[in-house]
Amino acid sequence: MRIRSLIPVIVMGAALVCAAQHTPLNAADPVANVVYQRTRLILKNGSYQSVLSYKVNGDVVDYRSAERNGELEEIPLKLVDMPATIAWYHEHVEGVPPDQAQRPVLNPELAKEEADRAAFTPEVAPNLHLPQELSVMVMDTFEGTPELVPVPQQGTDLNKETAHAVLKQSINPASSPHRILELKRAQSDIQLHVPDPVFFVRIGDDLPETGSGFTVNTHGAPQRETPSGGEAGSAYVIERLDAMQTTRILDSFKIAWLNSGHRQPDVIEMREQELPGGHWLKLTPTQPLDFGEYALIEVVSDHEVNLNVWDFGVHSAAKENVEAIHPETRTPAVLKPRKP
Repeated sequence: MRIRSLIPVIVMGAALVCAAQHTPLNAADPVANVVYQRTRLILKNGSYQSVLSYKVNGDVVDYRSAERNGELEEIPLKLVDMPATIAWYHEHVEGVPPDQAQRPVLNPELAKEEADRAAFTPEVAPNLHLPQELSVMVMDTFEGTPELVPVPQQGTDLNKETAHAVLKQSINPASSPHRILELKRAQSDIQLHVPDPVFFVRIGDDLPETGSGFTVNTHGAPQRETPSGGEAGSAYVIERLDAMQTTRILDSFKIAWLNSGHRQPDVIEMREQELPGGHWLKLTPTQPLDFGEYALIEVVSDHEVNLNVWDFGVHSAAKENVEAIHPETRTPAVLKPRKP
């Protein structure tokens, strides 16, 4: 690469250190007054990646993805249109006034694109984001640390973690509570440690357009299929299950009584809030959950429920859930000397 081609790389990297560590660069440095900006890594197939910084390292380009919270990734250099990348940088980043350069985006078009992508992985606790590749998550607290736990859906042959399957069951509004579902085993694999968990349900099947198939951080879990979400019009409740020696029993309830002030034994209603962007629904129980076994139930109409439920337990002394996602604190970027 020519000397001139390295200028944007050095500028962005040095400014990233300054922004991350909140320390000024040496005034004698030619990039001392440059403020960090996001830019685009233009690919030869016509698509691009929004990046925080990039560096050519042999036959690959290392970059920090603006779409995946600064994750360090790489792409073969032969796939990158470097002249177009540098030209885009000079056109959209250089010469931006300092008061505007402090903002994390370059222009309204890029701002909207990044806001749309960020809506798929909203931050729900400090340094803790919902992953776009899962469908139903619950916020738990283990040993004082908040964490997100994937909740698999029971009663479906589809991928239990990514699919949102629906098996409708009509409930006679005049009937007394009766058994409508029997779950195997006396205890769920998912055990929460707090009485006030918060659930997050994906809505719809749309995913952000990234332009190409880059690596997605699955936090150590196996790669999963594209998730499917629920209907925005569905309602959700939690029911306490009747735990037997080898099974757990789900009983019917009166759908018409929900949100009416009528109290139903073992039924906990939920407060619903659609998160910005419209891709996730936040569900908060209206009362604390006691020790025991439960199911999150989707109410799909005024007389039907989804028998493919999400089961879990509340046991404060339980072990940590295997696939729990922990907060990730971003470490400051550090510039390393380049070999001549």
